[in-house]
Amino acid sequence: MAIALLALAPATSFAADFDGSVLSPLWGLPFAGILLSIALMPLLAPSFWHHHYGKVSAGWALAFLLPFAVIYGVALAGAQFVHALLAEYIPFVILLIALFAVAGGIHVRGNLHGAPGLNTAILAIGAVLASLMGTTGASMLLIRPLIRANDNRLHRAHVIVFFIFIVSNVGGSLTPMGDPPLFLGFLKGVDFFWTAQNILADTLFIVGILLALFYAIDTWYYRKEGVLTIDPTPDTRKIGFDGAVNFWLLAGVIFFVLLSGFWKSPVSFDVHGTEVGLPGLVRDAGLIAITLLSLKITAPQVHAANQFAWEPMAEVAKLFAGIFLTIIPVIAMLKAGVNGPFGAVVSAVTRPDGQPDPAMYFWGTGVLSSFLDNAPTYLVFFNTAGGDPQALMTTYATTLAAISAGAVFMGANTYIGNAPNLMVKAIAESRGVRMPSFFGYMLWSGAILVPLFVVSTFIFFR
Repeated sequence: MAIALLALAPATSFAADFDGSVLSPLWGLPFAGILLSIALMPLLAPSFWHHHYGKVSAGWALAFLLPFAVIYGVALAGAQFVHALLAEYIPFVILLIALFAVAGGIHVRGNLHGAPGLNTAILAIGAVLASLMGTTGASMLLIRPLIRANDNRLHRAHVIVFFIFIVSNVGGSLTPMGDPPLFLGFLKGVDFFWTAQNILADTLFIVGILLALFYAIDTWYYRKEGVLTIDPTPDTRKIGFDGAVNFWLLAGVIFFVLLSGFWKSPVSFDVHGTEVGLPGLVRDAGLIAITLLSLKITAPQVHAANQFAWEPMAEVAKLFAGIFLTIIPVIAMLKAGVNGPFGAVVSAVTRPDGQPDPAMYFWGTGVLSSFLDNAPTYLVFFNTAGGDPQALMTTYATTLAAISAGAVFMGANTYIGNAPNLMVKAIAESRGVRMPSFFGYMLWSGAILVPLFVVSTFIFFR
């Protein structure tokens, strides 16, 4: 009810941006609170979190909105709420839902045999698909056939770990379809193909080395242990796809996202101080239609084979509602620059001559993305760098590339760095794979990923 009142309050005189220099850093506590809740509560209080994460998210959102409305007025609070809802949250969630539904309607049937060459090929294919159908979509499509292919192997955990590295994270770095941080950048005005043009070399470098390392490690395990005498998954006559019509719907998702980026229309609507353009409305309507069509035409047995359920998507939607609201004052304070409440953060990623330091942006974005959610982390540093997409795509292109790469690449450093990581871990464990613990996984990422990121810093971000 309180949020509804904020939305209904008149605020036509308020722009989406406001002067963050007048705010106290304490306004950042709700944002820090929700991110720490996401990072720690699933580990410290898993049962409570599973049943009440939506309430926790709503509580942190209200911890910002209500005091802000009391101090600065219901009108300004309402304008900020509507802007976060219409300009960022709703388009973001609609895209995720469309990708989740379409990917959930495709089932890879048949039994593959998980030799090193085949496993490496699946990871390479997944890296490509991750930028086309999202890291979540590609992970959900390929993780089950990969597990089936290796269910006659004695050691399989390393296969899943590299799958998380490549498919659930690094592979999604080339388009706004690939990973949520890049789609938020797209909504902010970053061109659809800009990321592919500017961090393609970085991505190929990381993915190429990871695939080579995986092939060497998997070959060592394969030659040392061989396979079980009896394959738990019986061979089938052929490999194929059930629900393959969803590939056409995936092409439709890509079409509507591209359309919204290239179509420039003078038609727009002012909703409580937020401009809503016709291309964005057409995109969102098209994605909703594709989602409903996928659910209607996909056979129930395909969803059953994929163990398709809406709970993971519901969790993302509820948590990001709180994130997009609590991040409002943080972004405003960062936009205030070195003289604002978060001037120390801005100074840490700024060189003495006043220019941004891409290496610091890469590591700042990356380290936070490893332990918090990479989408809001991207927004924080995008705005720390000025928040002007045209300047960031041209004059400060290396800085934007560093922010983009840090957010996507380093989400692989921990299980909680990116949503697909935990989803893949849960699916693997449900199929009998003994996955590393939270810190055991970090031993893998610390030994393999961190050295790669250090080398990448000197090659691409100095």
